[in-house]
Amino acid sequence: MRLTEIDYRDTPPVEGYGPGFFRIGGEVVEGGLLVLPGLRSAWGGYGDLDAILARAAQIDVLFVGTGAEMDYLPADLKARLEGAGIGVEPMASPAACRTYNVLLAEGRRIGLAALAV
Repeated sequence: MRLTEIDYRDTPPVEGYGPGFFRIGGEVVEGGLLVLPGLRSAWGGYGDLDAILARAAQIDVLFVGTGAEMDYLPADLKARLEGAGIGVEPMASPAACRTYNVLLAEGRRIGLAALAV
């Protein structure tokens, strides 16, 4: 089996998560996590869209982690993101992190906004 090192460029993968936190790029982020091209920070939840909308031209799909369980997104949140040209994929936060990492490794134009479990 041939193994090759993955180059994540300027956006690191999610390394881990647990009750109330995420680990990314060797740092722990308490609470929600927002990862976009060139940005990783805490995320304030569904009302915190400014950074996402400002980078709408840089991403095609945003994975929204809804916490420990899959949940529906508020209709106005989904409409605002889709109106900015961003595809929205809600899923439980653990699944969103895994999916984000796989597509990041493929070089896709993606983002992650996840609530802590």
